[in-house]
Amino acid sequence: YITHDDYLAFHHAHLPTSLYNLTGIWNNILTLSQHHAPLKSQVRQLSLLEHHSHKLLQEVRYPFIQGNLNAYTTQFKLPVPPGFLVTTPEQAKQVASVIDGPSMIKAQVLAGGRGKGKFNSDGKSGVRLVDSPNEVFKSATNMLGHYLTTAQTPKDGLRVDKLYIYRAVSIAQEFYFAMTLDRQHTSPVLLISSSGGTNIESNVDKMHKLWFRLSTGITDEIDAYLQAELGFSDTEMKDIHRILVQMMKLFKEKDATLIELNPLVRTGEGEFVCLDAKFGFDNSARYRQKEIFALEERSPEEEEEHQLAELGLSYVRLDGNIGNIVNGAGLAMATNDLISLYGGKCANFLDVGGAATKEALRKAFGVLERDERVKGILVNIYGGIVRCDMIAEAIVAAATEMGGFKCPVVVRLQGTNSEKGLKLIEQSRLINLVVEAEFEKAAQMIVKQTPRA
Repeated sequence: YITHDDYLAFHHAHLPTSLYNLTGIWNNILTLSQHHAPLKSQVRQLSLLEHHSHKLLQEVRYPFIQGNLNAYTTQFKLPVPPGFLVTTPEQAKQVASVIDGPSMIKAQVLAGGRGKGKFNSDGKSGVRLVDSPNEVFKSATNMLGHYLTTAQTPKDGLRVDKLYIYRAVSIAQEFYFAMTLDRQHTSPVLLISSSGGTNIESNVDKMHKLWFRLSTGITDEIDAYLQAELGFSDTEMKDIHRILVQMMKLFKEKDATLIELNPLVRTGEGEFVCLDAKFGFDNSARYRQKEIFALEERSPEEEEEHQLAELGLSYVRLDGNIGNIVNGAGLAMATNDLISLYGGKCANFLDVGGAATKEALRKAFGVLERDERVKGILVNIYGGIVRCDMIAEAIVAAATEMGGFKCPVVVRLQGTNSEKGLKLIEQSRLINLVVEAEFEKAAQMIVKQTPRA
């Protein structure tokens, strides 16, 4: 077994003063994020909501509303304003009364671009500056229970059930500090810009990319480069060095794949404060980062995806209205492509693989049937390892449990025991179910029978 640090130590990292042009890479990322809702990284990494990230930066536990707000500032390992998580407008107003001054309210969703996003309730963004408890109450009422749409959410947005509130600070300048893995160079890398905040995407030319080793850490060369390029004073550079060292410590000890501080601000009083943070953690470290992975929060849809994954099924939620159950990733992608070719849109990618059980398949049907977006289902099985008669048994059992299929279902079974499977389906006399042997005709049929989204 090779640890996170051991792996990186085997490879030669670039000099810390290396600076690469990121424009092409960054623009490609932007193009994808602006035109497509992000696919969830179920296997590779865990992402945390902002309030969890802030707690991790602080490494202290704080109560909901108790005592002096400033009592905890000396304990922070990284400079973060004291904040509070609320789930009701009444709690939000109570927090604002304790803060007794301008407050920042932030929607807690796993998506970027909240500051430029819009709520379906009042058309305002997911990050707001408010001046009084009454304004906080009004904003919280228009945010909680409503949907926020950003460049990184599905088109219908994400439901907001939690808000994070902290005292507003005066901002003199915003910076972007990030630490991640550069897999091409087999090395951790710093991404730093003097123009952070919501417009980081348009300031790529000011982004600095600095490779380093976990074994040597934040060196004098890195400090000297940043001071020369960003114009920090000697006193400010001491604070920046401390922040970078703490970032690296968290990155290493917590098996992080990403630590992003955006913005890290210089206040009007000359202090550096982290106003927003984003973390990513390698799923392979789940066994030794149990406290962090216990913070994972799932929507009902994500909980179902997680349950299917535990049963050995690969499920990814998409934006269409045609559900599909397929065995094999290649056939699943081909099925999605063919449905799109004939004018349909898939609601999911669901690969049952070769080891799926009857119970797992019944659960998969249940997930699709409960999905209100799904108006038609295509079952496309080519039996090699998986037996078609077992698939047929699962289809019949699922239909019996649900009192029949409420939407059109087209089934294609080819391969091992396909004759037995087709006979079982024929004998069941299920309503709303049609069998079609040819792949293209099956795709055409489900598109034709499914109402347009």
